Formats: sequence, structure tokens, C-alpha cells
Amino acid sequence: MTAPPTPDRAAARTARAAGLEGGIARLLQTGTYVAIALIAIGVVLMLARGLSPADHAPALDPGRILANLVAQRPEGFLWVGVLVVMLTPAARVVLALVGYARDGEREMVIVSFLILTVIAIGIVLGSAAA
Repeated sequence: MTAPPTPDRAAARTARAAGLEGGIARLLQTGTYVAIALIAIGVVLMLARGLSPADHAPALDPGRILANLVAQRPEGFLWVGVLVVMLTPAARVVLALVGYARDGEREMVIVSFLILTVIAIGIVLGSAAA
């Protein structure tokens, strides 16, 4: 049987939890703003080049993303923006998993790991279907 936490330990754990939640909030906020900015740049570049959003979109080619960004092609900015939107929630789960592991919350580490597993399976299945 474990001894009840001392007031100092409980206060430290509360402070770490607050820090973790603050870090997660900043991550989500930053990810959202970065995605919005990238997509907005892509849309402005599309309009400047006379492209319509209703036109056929180029397929995602990870090997061309950097070249598209350097060449200031709209599809590069749009795809990176979409990827940031998709990866921000997964990054949130990773950050939470690290925080839970640091705090010794084994059950929450397992839950976080299972959530990441479901995300990974969804990515693999989605990629295979495309």
C-alpha cells in the first residue's frame, strides 16, 4: 500500500498538471494559427495565379512539398497547412503521453498510446485507400 502524497508532492503534481495543460493549449493554438496562415498563403497564391478552388487538386506528393514551398506554388502551402491541421491533435496526444509518463500516470500513458495507435492505423488505412 502506498503512502498518501505529502502536501508538497500534491502541490508539485498540481503545478506539473497545470503546466502540461498550458503547454497543450499553446500547442493547439500555435498549430491552428500556423495551419490557417499556410492555407491562407496557398489561397492567395491560387488567386494570384488565376486558379480556382474548384479545379482538380494535385495529389499529395511528400517528395515535392519542399520544392513547391521554395517555388511558392500554392499546392505546397495548402498541403502543409492540411498536414499541420491533421498532425496537431496527434502532437497533442504525444505531449500528453510524455506528461503522463513523467507524472507516473500509467493508465493515462496506456490510453494515450492506444489513441496514437488508432491514429496511426487510420493514417495507414487512409493512405492505402488513396
